[in-house]
Amino acid sequence: MPDRDALLFAVLAVIALCAGAVRAEGMRAEVPAPRAAELKHILIQDCGSCHGLTMKGGLGSPLTPQALDGADPETLAAIILDGVPGTAMPPWRPLLSEAEARWIADTLLEVKP
Repeated sequence: MPDRDALLFAVLAVIALCAGAVRAEGMRAEVPAPRAAELKHILIQDCGSCHGLTMKGGLGSPLTPQALDGADPETLAAIILDGVPGTAMPPWRPLLSEAEARWIADTLLEVKP
């Protein structure tokens, strides 16, 4: 029979890991405030040049809350970083980190009508 204290420690460790994962799931990716301002500018100007300044679509697909309803932020971040071959969506990986792409994805998903 396992040691009671060791078993209790293991159970608490699993609970703590699960709680951390749940908190991380609902949190926006963090970037420093000055970079967040730059990313917001990129989102409006660069993304907006194809997706429309109101994000309702243009050359690129709409990025409205309705269009992104149910979208996975990790998938959006991957699209931002790697682009979509055969379309006008370029890869932004040379200019953005994974955390920055996730911040943009989280920002798009937080926008309310």
